[in-house]
Amino acid sequence: MELILASGSPRRKELMHYITDDFIIRTSDADEVIPEGTAPHEASADLALQKAQAVAAQYPGALVIGCDTTVLLDGQILGKPLDADDARRMLKALSGRTHEVVTGVALIAGGKTRTFSEITRVTFYPLTEEEIDGYLATGEPFDKAGSYGIQGKGALFVQGLEGDYYNVVGLPIAALSRELKKMRGDTEDE
Repeated sequence: MELILASGSPRRKELMHYITDDFIIRTSDADEVIPEGTAPHEASADLALQKAQAVAAQYPGALVIGCDTTVLLDGQILGKPLDADDARRMLKALSGRTHEVVTGVALIAGGKTRTFSEITRVTFYPLTEEEIDGYLATGEPFDKAGSYGIQGKGALFVQGLEGDYYNVVGLPIAALSRELKKMRGDTEDE
């Protein structure tokens, strides 16, 4: 069964290679709209499912993986920043605080769907204006939920984390590897 990662993220592609080299990339054209009334901790799984469903519709014989990562602070989702001011606002809010990074994953194969979420708690050092300005100047925060990338210069802000580091990068590889084995077992039993 062909394995498809429904993501254009270079970080997810790189991490997927830890699990297997036998996969292809097909980006999703899903609208990525969080249904009204969705709890913040469930938003990532819902968006991951939307992405996986969009690709699975085009490749019905494949096992499709969809992913989405959100950053939550005080129960509010911090998405990708709209501009430098928005990124600055998010980084100031994260400064000296602990937040949650939730990656939702959806697997679809043979008419079966499996979703799960992984949560990692990340604590930032208190950030100075100069640190935030310097980070904004790198351009790194602008395509990342919460306005930072832990795998880049954003790592300099991280005082500690509790949970899966790779989840914060965007793909909880240990949990995904186990879920893939279960999914393949379920679809082969038919």
